[in-house]
Amino acid sequence: MAEVALGLGSNLGDRKAHLVGAVRALENWDGVRVAAVSSLWETPPWGIEDQPHFLNICVLIETSLAPLEVLEACLAIERDHGRERSLRWGPRTLDIDVLCYDDVEMAEERLILPHPRMLLRSFVLAPLAEIAPDKVVGGASIRENFALVGLEAGMRNLGPLTGAAG
Repeated sequence: MAEVALGLGSNLGDRKAHLVGAVRALENWDGVRVAAVSSLWETPPWGIEDQPHFLNICVLIETSLAPLEVLEACLAIERDHGRERSLRWGPRTLDIDVLCYDDVEMAEERLILPHPRMLLRSFVLAPLAEIAPDKVVGGASIRENFALVGLEAGMRNLGPLTGAAG
């Protein structure tokens, strides 16, 4: 089984319900076991700032799926939650990023591992540091990478994501 870190975010509709629903969908996906779920973080938008704040979590899964199969599962869950891809970094009901898959490094048209911008984003590193602080990405642990980036202004830890595993 491979260990995979996922980053989830939502800033449209019932943001928390989208995240809880996504974790439940992962729990029910064949070949996937949810191993840990971070606390819930409210974060300012990244990229395009004129949009609602996000709720973000990170999830660790154990899976027998290959990296591209994990991506397909994530895209299907996004679609099931009304995700429309119209504007890069724009508002969305649900976004699920495959952050890392074991220690796999790959660069394909549809998937780059580890995620090329994960180490720049507080909204990824803060929740991921809770559930995988010693995971090494880019030559340093998530804990060390988070210490370099720190919390972005306006980020708030809202506590556990109730209604989901972990």
